[in-house]
Amino acid sequence: MKFADHLSKSDIQKFNQLRKGSKQRKSESKPKRKKELSFKDVEELMGMNRDTYRRVGGSVRRK
Repeated sequence: MKFADHLSKSDIQKFNQLRKGSKQRKSESKPKRKKELSFKDVEELMGMNRDTYRRVGGSVRRK
């Protein structure tokens, strides 16, 4: 049984109006911007500057 089977026609219409309104508000409120990332920002996102650890003689040391 579907969700719409439990609602009256007026409730379904109200729900559809709310659903359409939320889609319009989302697109109007936030215009998408393209931001250029620097090379260092890309490396940071990829995790290239993270510390590496090794187990040496039972203890963990940073390399």
